[in-house]
Amino acid sequence: MKCRKLGRRLNEDLDDLLAGPHATWRYAMQLGRRCTQSTIKAVALEERLDWKTVKDYEKLYMQEKLKLRGEINPRVIGIDEISVRRGHTYRIVVSDLETKEPIWFGGKDRSTDSMDEFWAWLGPEKAAKIRLCVMDMWGPFEASARKNAPQAAILYDKFHVYKHLSEAMDDVRRSEYARVAGDDRKFIKGQRYNLLKNPENLTPEGKLELKLLLDINKRLNKAYVLKEQFDRLWEYSYPGAARKFFDAWKGALKWQKLGPFEKFAAMVDRHWDGIVASYRRENHGIALGYVEGLNNKIRVFQRKAFGLRDEEYLRLKVLSAGLPDFYTW
Repeated sequence: MKCRKLGRRLNEDLDDLLAGPHATWRYAMQLGRRCTQSTIKAVALEERLDWKTVKDYEKLYMQEKLKLRGEINPRVIGIDEISVRRGHTYRIVVSDLETKEPIWFGGKDRSTDSMDEFWAWLGPEKAAKIRLCVMDMWGPFEASARKNAPQAAILYDKFHVYKHLSEAMDDVRRSEYARVAGDDRKFIKGQRYNLLKNPENLTPEGKLELKLLLDINKRLNKAYVLKEQFDRLWEYSYPGAARKFFDAWKGALKWQKLGPFEKFAAMVDRHWDGIVASYRRENHGIALGYVEGLNNKIRVFQRKAFGLRDEEYLRLKVLSAGLPDFYTW
């Protein structure tokens, strides 16, 4: 239906087909689609065009994809932030986790006011239909959601929980490097990756280096074991068993002098209801990993567009990322 609608457009008057002084709309759409699989620079070299011209055509193509998407009616949303440049400059990305599409990119930072901009864009009628908001344990996002969609449940996905646990593990590593001296330091230096990654993803050399480190440094050994044990939290099928496990895990911190882990445990305690929301039957099957996967995709966009300060281009790139390509020939 949408492709036929686009086809009718391509058969209209020549003036309507022009995407620029030297290109038809069909040609511009072809170039824009090619940019989804290649870089702007590569397409520009192949077509012997200025890269800025190709970028403009890609923007037109992405705008057309968004027009063809249709109306947005989300019920389950994922909220996250991305860094758009150095100096703690952030933008908020909101995704529909049922259709697996980013639906909004904006704000000036990670504040409640910036998050409120999304709800104003969505409108109160559609906001009232949101049943679940998946997010990081970031206060301003939750405050905005509770104000604008009070009927919606809050869920903290495990990927963000693990992010905080990894930061606690890394804090312990840094404190141990500062505490010890001499030869003991050489076993800690360069071990950040080995301590944070899943053991199954380590190389044989990495596994050997990690074993030597944990044999020598007992505090790092205890922290590492606790980090790996925490993964069991997601194996339980109902909140009561999960709470019993977490209380035992938290109790194991006593006398260990692992300050970062104690702070992490306190944070989990404060946000417990949002963490165990994933155990509810109605939330089974929600694509909780989609937000993290989108973040990885955005980082690829940013690397490919290194040095390109066009934020509107990045916005279009993000919002059209989950939409199907269309053909114009």
